[in-house]
Amino acid sequence: MEEELSQLESRIEQVVVLHEGVKAENRDLRARLARLEAESRSQGEKLRLATEKLESLLARLPQA
Repeated sequence: MEEELSQLESRIEQVVVLHEGVKAENRDLRARLARLEAESRSQGEKLRLATEKLESLLARLPQA
């Protein structure tokens, strides 16, 4: 009985360690996702501005 409890305790400790690792990984992934989403919004805005400038330049070109 004592050995079974010891094994169970060991397994629980392993689960706790794995759980903490997964929590840390999840936290890191959420932070990375937030950074990438912000970068994507920024790139989208830059693309929108570049498109507007290009359309403005094209509108000023003489028609052939």
